[in-house]
Amino acid sequence: MKRFLPHPALSAMLLIVWLLMANHITMGGIVLGGVLALILPKFTQPFWPDRPRMRFGRAFLGYLAIVLLDIVVANFEVAKLILFRRNRDLRARWLVVPIALTTPEAITLLAGTISLTPGTVSSDVSADGRFLLVHALDVADEAAEIARIKSRYEARLQRIFA
Repeated sequence: MKRFLPHPALSAMLLIVWLLMANHITMGGIVLGGVLALILPKFTQPFWPDRPRMRFGRAFLGYLAIVLLDIVVANFEVAKLILFRRNRDLRARWLVVPIALTTPEAITLLAGTISLTPGTVSSDVSADGRFLLVHALDVADEAAEIARIKSRYEARLQRIFA
């Protein structure tokens, strides 16, 4: 099965993205998207020599639910900050978040998650891959915010990429 479908998650994502870009579902779109979803991972397989093991079960679904919930809640929090707080009262901070994740894919997913959540943007990963530089719009306690990122996102990603 691995020879026929080397990256099943990538294949599924390619098919879904193809159908979303087509903006409507037709039999031709499904067939063409399916062909691309089978061929592209096969051609890109040499570029993924040591692909990380991921768990797409309960841990991944829980992570996805937490991220979606945090995005919705953070949108309201940022709107409240913008509407009801003066700029000079915002406590914008640069946070240096130490990360224990080791695979580039997991670090990228952590950085992307932080950037997707309104009010925070991950800016850079240190050269050794052990620290993530994050800009936060309003931070009362830097240590608490770093601990929240580590416990809420990084710990869950460690279970997914175990």
